[in-house]
Amino acid sequence: MNTAPPAAAAELSADEARRIALRAQGFLGAPDRKGGVRGVLRHLGAVQLDTISVLARSHELIPYARLGAVGRKAVESAYWTDGHAFEYWSHAACILPVEEWPHFAFRRRAYRARPQWYHDLPDGAYERVVDQLRDEGPLTATELGGAKNGGLWWDWSEAKVAVERALMYGEVVCTERRGWKRVYDLAERAIPDAVLHDDLDDRECLRRLVRLAGQSLGVGTRADIADYHRLKGEQFDAVVADSGLVPVRVEGWDKPAWADPEALATEPRGRHRTTLLSPFDSLIWERARTERIFGFTHRLEAYVPKAKRIHGYFAMPLLSGGRLVGRVDPAREGTTLVARQVSLETPKAVRPMAQALLEAALWVGCDAVRVERVDRPELAAPLVAALG
Repeated sequence: MNTAPPAAAAELSADEARRIALRAQGFLGAPDRKGGVRGVLRHLGAVQLDTISVLARSHELIPYARLGAVGRKAVESAYWTDGHAFEYWSHAACILPVEEWPHFAFRRRAYRARPQWYHDLPDGAYERVVDQLRDEGPLTATELGGAKNGGLWWDWSEAKVAVERALMYGEVVCTERRGWKRVYDLAERAIPDAVLHDDLDDRECLRRLVRLAGQSLGVGTRADIADYHRLKGEQFDAVVADSGLVPVRVEGWDKPAWADPEALATEPRGRHRTTLLSPFDSLIWERARTERIFGFTHRLEAYVPKAKRIHGYFAMPLLSGGRLVGRVDPAREGTTLVARQVSLETPKAVRPMAQALLEAALWVGCDAVRVERVDRPELAAPLVAALG
């Protein structure tokens, strides 16, 4: 079978591709302040969750990077009230707009057909959890009977195994996080009737997800677009011709690419705020794409042994002027934001870094910023002066 893409319909410079990506990710152009956090979620299609909290949790940092200092309680409320969103497996564990529920029918069917699981489940355990949710309403795993058996973190309780399987099957849905614990409810109660169905066949689910990923990225390779919702390459191949995305050639990219035709229709214009990015931000969550678009190598080092870290535990890239121009590994000590390690690409990044640190500190309730280390020692004094 010939899977080679058709001839490219357009040629883009590397700079054009970068600006298209920035606009598609909600940075260039006027932000949708009226839509707020919910507008950001709809625009991106997926906001990744993660347990790490330094300045704030990643799903809070995503709208902050685009909208500015949205109140943190307002962020949580925007995600989790009025049946607007649900949590499911997309790029990873992600908050998803509720209208995307039908698109993940292919994944729910695959889980239902899965022959083996890591955890065994005793007879009747699944039904007991579903019945308890039906009778008592939304509950955490603890409220369902306990999340763990008392051993290691993966030693789940019977109730936790059952409710997580029900979530994968789509009978149960995560409707919010409470103290970082998932809150489970029956899908029939939590998901609006208009979208509560598995009517789309696998091909149509994949076609829609590829199209949506292409829109959210603006332009991307096969790997970029497939990875957005963790599809397989062959799944992308099967539907891309019918997705509405158009093949393009991008200067400096050694692989074929596709673009959202609407992204090609107008030139990306405007400026964006200078900001720090979560490593789990969809603008940069794929390392190879980040290197290709921004010429910036970034790796989350939280799981790297401390002695082998280069930029720090949770280094956050600095976005300024459409470029990634530095990074900082932040921490908090009381009301002080601590820049444990600052890495700057050029001296011109000093002032943007100071601005981003001061704004982030104010957002999380800190009244001071302390710099511990700068990778270029000659820039330490100018940075401290700019912070003052």
